[in-house]
Amino acid sequence: MAHVKGSGSVTQHSQGSRHGKRFGLKKSGGQSVKVGQIIVRQKGAKYKPGKGTKMGRDYTVFSMIDGIVEFGKKFGKTVVKVVAN
Repeated sequence: MAHVKGSGSVTQHSQGSRHGKRFGLKKSGGQSVKVGQIIVRQKGAKYKPGKGTKMGRDYTVFSMIDGIVEFGKKFGKTVVKVVAN
Protein backbone atom coordinates (compact mmCIF):
# COMPACT_ATOMS: atom_id res chain seq x y z
CA MET A 1 0.00 0.00 0.00
CA ALA A 2 1.40 3.41 -1.01
CA HIS A 3 1.89 6.00 1.68
CA VAL A 4 1.88 8.96 -0.79
CA LYS A 5 -1.19 9.76 -2.84
CA GLY A 6 -0.77 9.75 -6.64
CA SER A 7 -0.43 13.35 -7.86
CA GLY A 8 -2.85 14.11 -10.64
CA SER A 9 -2.21 11.23 -12.98
CA VAL A 10 -5.60 11.78 -14.66
CA THR A 11 -4.81 15.34 -15.75
CA GLN A 12 -1.36 14.42 -17.03
CA HIS A 13 -2.82 11.94 -19.50
CA SER A 14 -5.65 14.12 -20.74
CA GLN A 15 -3.62 17.17 -21.82
CA GLY A 16 -2.97 15.90 -25.33
CA SER A 17 -6.60 15.07 -26.06
CA ARG A 18 -7.98 18.62 -26.40
CA HIS A 19 -9.52 19.52 -29.72
CA GLY A 20 -8.05 22.31 -31.87
CA LYS A 21 -9.90 25.58 -32.38
CA ARG A 22 -10.02 25.28 -36.20
CA PHE A 23 -8.27 28.58 -36.94
CA GLY A 24 -6.90 29.40 -40.39
CA LEU A 25 -7.98 30.23 -43.92
CA LYS A 26 -11.41 28.95 -44.87
CA LYS A 27 -11.35 30.42 -48.41
CA SER A 28 -8.28 31.02 -50.56
CA GLY A 29 -7.62 33.67 -53.19
CA GLY A 30 -9.74 33.30 -56.31
CA GLN A 31 -12.56 31.41 -54.60
CA SER A 32 -16.10 32.77 -54.75
CA VAL A 33 -17.95 33.69 -51.54
CA LYS A 34 -21.46 34.73 -50.62
CA VAL A 35 -22.61 37.27 -48.04
CA GLY A 36 -21.70 36.23 -44.49
CA GLN A 37 -19.31 33.43 -45.40
CA ILE A 38 -16.19 33.19 -43.23
CA ILE A 39 -12.90 33.77 -45.03
CA VAL A 40 -10.38 33.67 -42.13
CA ARG A 41 -10.61 32.46 -38.51
CA GLN A 42 -7.71 33.87 -36.51
CA LYS A 43 -6.37 34.78 -33.09
CA GLY A 44 -5.45 38.46 -33.30
CA ALA A 45 -5.59 40.61 -36.42
CA LYS A 46 -3.00 38.93 -38.64
CA TYR A 47 -5.29 39.41 -41.65
CA LYS A 48 -6.94 42.85 -41.94
CA PRO A 49 -10.34 43.39 -43.58
CA GLY A 50 -10.40 45.27 -46.88
CA LYS A 51 -13.21 46.26 -49.24
CA GLY A 52 -16.21 43.95 -49.12
CA THR A 53 -15.21 42.36 -45.79
CA LYS A 54 -15.60 43.04 -42.07
CA MET A 55 -13.99 41.74 -38.90
CA GLY A 56 -15.97 40.18 -36.07
CA ARG A 57 -15.35 40.46 -32.31
CA ASP A 58 -13.22 37.32 -32.35
CA TYR A 59 -11.13 38.62 -35.31
CA THR A 60 -13.01 36.50 -37.85
CA VAL A 61 -12.92 38.09 -41.31
CA PHE A 62 -16.15 37.51 -43.24
CA SER A 63 -17.69 38.62 -46.54
CA MET A 64 -20.18 41.49 -46.82
CA ILE A 65 -20.85 41.02 -50.56
CA ASP A 66 -20.97 38.21 -53.11
CA GLY A 67 -17.74 38.01 -55.08
CA ILE A 68 -14.19 36.69 -55.39
CA VAL A 69 -11.65 36.62 -52.52
CA GLU A 70 -8.37 38.50 -53.05
CA PHE A 71 -5.34 38.86 -50.78
CA GLY A 72 -2.89 41.77 -50.83
CA LYS A 73 -0.36 43.63 -48.68
CA LYS A 74 -0.80 47.01 -47.02
CA PHE A 75 1.38 48.49 -44.25
CA GLY A 76 3.09 45.14 -43.66
CA LYS A 77 -0.18 43.30 -43.01
CA THR A 78 -2.09 40.97 -45.30
CA VAL A 79 -5.39 42.51 -46.39
CA VAL A 80 -8.37 40.38 -47.40
CA LYS A 81 -10.93 41.84 -49.80
CA VAL A 82 -13.89 40.62 -51.81
CA VAL A 83 -14.33 41.93 -55.35
CA ALA A 84 -17.82 41.76 -56.86
CA ASN A 85 -18.03 39.67 -60.02
